[in-house]
Amino acid sequence: MMALDGFILAAGLGTRMEPLSAALPKPAWTVAGRSLLQWGAEAFRAEGVTGLACNAHLHPDRIHDIAAGIEVFEEPTLLGSAGGLLHARDRVGGALLTWNADSLAARVPFGALRTAHLASGTDLTWLLIPHPGGPWTKVWLDGEGRVLRGDETGEGPYLFTGAACWSPFALDLLPEGASEVRELLPRLRHHRGFVTEAFPWHEVGTPDALIAAASELAPEQEGRLAGCYLHPSSAPGPGAESRLRRCILGPHATPHPAMHDQDAFWFGENGNQVRLGLIGAR
Repeated sequence: MMALDGFILAAGLGTRMEPLSAALPKPAWTVAGRSLLQWGAEAFRAEGVTGLACNAHLHPDRIHDIAAGIEVFEEPTLLGSAGGLLHARDRVGGALLTWNADSLAARVPFGALRTAHLASGTDLTWLLIPHPGGPWTKVWLDGEGRVLRGDETGEGPYLFTGAACWSPFALDLLPEGASEVRELLPRLRHHRGFVTEAFPWHEVGTPDALIAAASELAPEQEGRLAGCYLHPSSAPGPGAESRLRRCILGPHATPHPAMHDQDAFWFGENGNQVRLGLIGAR
């Protein structure tokens, strides 16, 4: 059985991605023709990490469809942000690198993270970059690089990128069943941050974040219609630039070419066109 050194956390309910989760699980949405799951896998492989696995809950068949070279562990019952690593616990050697499937980056310094983690002898290391501002949680470190509690401030602030490195000791602490990282932290001997220079990074957890990532990274593909997202299998029809505003055309979406629409999600299902409203920030 293949040893695992990289794990993509891809299970969830897709609540923040609603209503897009009605058609595809978050990791299956594409940017520049690649699913978010494969963006993560390619970032791992670029750093020599090849024993890859992921977990899946919502629409697991869609995850299997896009998981070339990635072992898939289905979770009929969600195991949480820490419990999902139970799938890999008994197949890890020196350390397990992890990545959140809703984080998107072409290159991630996984190799440097793993080297720093092993050299420090810590139980869990988070990959941090200087905080760019915005809504993301701020992480602070003490003078020795340990991650402080949420009510403490020190060196920083930093942003957690979605990449971490787990020791076998930390994985052995996981209880059977569901658990969250925040529940495990008090039991760790050492929990540190590894700070690196900022690198191009996107958090793609909401419909508007998907539109923004497509606009920046795939302006000739999914982002070719300003303010919208076009799945590779969709067909917006002629004149879409003057008819559609903040729309996401999902798999096999073909809205009527005369239709004007705004704040909408379209996808094809069983030969029919389904339209759902987009909510949230514009």
